[in-house]
Amino acid sequence: MLDERSKQILCAVIQCYINEPGPVGSRVVTKKYSFGLSPATIRNIMSDLEEMGFLQQPHTSAGRVPTDSGYRFYVDTLTAERRHSNKDLTSELYKKLEMLRKDINSLLDDASRMLSSLSHYIGVTMSPNADLTTLTKIELIKYRGDQLAVILFTDEGIIRNKIVSIDPEISQKDLNRIAEYINSEFAGYTLDEIRRSVLKEMTKDKVICDRLISEALKICRDVFSISPGNIYVYGLSEVLDLPDFCDINRIRELLKTIEDKHIIVKLLDNISGSEGTRVFIGSENALDEMKKFSLVVSTYREGSKPMGVIGIIGPTRMNYLKAISIVDMTAKYFTSLLSNR
Repeated sequence: MLDERSKQILCAVIQCYINEPGPVGSRVVTKKYSFGLSPATIRNIMSDLEEMGFLQQPHTSAGRVPTDSGYRFYVDTLTAERRHSNKDLTSELYKKLEMLRKDINSLLDDASRMLSSLSHYIGVTMSPNADLTTLTKIELIKYRGDQLAVILFTDEGIIRNKIVSIDPEISQKDLNRIAEYINSEFAGYTLDEIRRSVLKEMTKDKVICDRLISEALKICRDVFSISPGNIYVYGLSEVLDLPDFCDINRIRELLKTIEDKHIIVKLLDNISGSEGTRVFIGSENALDEMKKFSLVVSTYREGSKPMGVIGIIGPTRMNYLKAISIVDMTAKYFTSLLSNR
């Protein structure tokens, strides 16, 4: 356990490092903060913090920089103190979100850009997993001889398009009848519920006797397959300007991580459904590709049902207070938007 004085010194070192990258010395802390302590006393406290694993010294003669454990203590302290809300930031954020109100996919795409521009890190958003969305209506349009364009409309304001293969003998008139059948049978159900029902019905011989219903179930099987939400990532240029990425190897690591959408999908899918805004610092990340970065993330909901994820990716030397506030407020806005429609 840290005493109050050690806590203050640790948070001061981390804040100095966030504001200006570079090892932080005791004299810098003495000048910036009125602790009423001499540089020698502060230096001794910093040395103790290093032994505890909260700080590290890159070079013998240099000051100290935070470790992942130090950042974790700092973030937990922010949370425990019920961080104050920046009124100017809140006003700017909600003004931007109101201007972006469209269908949810367009909103999430634009929101990733907004998260990046406000934080100067990488903004990431994930639309609801297809399994969780509720079908409002389906339209079937014959695209080519053996191909069908399927348009799904959902309660969440999401429009999904998909091309599937069909029997070339099926006419547009038949497709209209199939769409009517699907809409009458499955409107109001989640896509996961539809898929389960379809798989169950396809085992019944009596259903297979009706050619159009049989084709309808095959179309449903292909259309309502498991599909993660869309991922929107924006702001690579924002972080490349940070001194944390002056090393070409760090840039390569970041590029590889961000370009591989499967990594981001896996990362956010593991978090989807968690409560509140969460912070994963460096080595705390479950995925190896993320262990040199920090992630601030929150789930947005429709009522009590988790729908998707909003987050910020950046270096471990992140302005956590601002990042947490931005992500927290954005997730709450999306929850309010979906829950009150």
